[in-house]
Amino acid sequence: MTSINNKDLFINEQIRDREVRVIDVNGEQLGIMPINRALSIAEDKQLDLVKIAPHAKPPVCKIMDYGKYRFDMEKKQKEARKNQRVINVKEVRLSATIEEHDLGVKARNADKFLKSGDKVKVSIRFRGREMAHTKVGYEIMDQFKSMLTSEYVVESKPRLEGRNMIMVLGPTE
Repeated sequence: MTSINNKDLFINEQIRDREVRVIDVNGEQLGIMPINRALSIAEDKQLDLVKIAPHAKPPVCKIMDYGKYRFDMEKKQKEARKNQRVINVKEVRLSATIEEHDLGVKARNADKFLKSGDKVKVSIRFRGREMAHTKVGYEIMDQFKSMLTSEYVVESKPRLEGRNMIMVLGPTE
C-alpha cells in the first residue's frame, strides 16, 4: 500500500471530483466513472471510497475499509518509532591539570554512556597560558582513552578548536 498521510485523504462525500479512477478492494481497476457511481459501489460493499492519488488525472480512489486502513498505518508508524534508537551526545569535560583519580571517575562515567549506546564528546578547555602546552591535552586524551573499559569507536580524533580540544567517541554496534 502507498504511504499517505491521513490528513491528505478524502473519503466518501469529501471527494469533490466529477470523475475518478476506481480500484477495487482486491487491487483490480474498475475504470473511470462518475463519483456517485463509485460511491454507490463502495456503499454496496459496505466499504469506504478513499482518494489515494489526488494529483492524478483523473484522481485515483480505492474502495477499502478506511478504519482498518488507518489502524494499520498507525500500527506501522508506532512500530517504526519503537525500533528507532535516539542517540544522545553526552559531554565529559576535562582540564589540562586534571589528576589521575578524577580522570578515572570521568572515564567510568564515559563508559556508562557508551554502554547505554550514547556518543561521548570529550573536551578540554585551555585557560590562559595553558594554550602554550596543547601537547599536554593530547596526552590527557590518550590517557583517557586507555582508561575506558567498554568498546568504542573514535569518531573524531582530538583536535583543537579555539581554546577547546574536542574528541568524539561512539559505541560499537
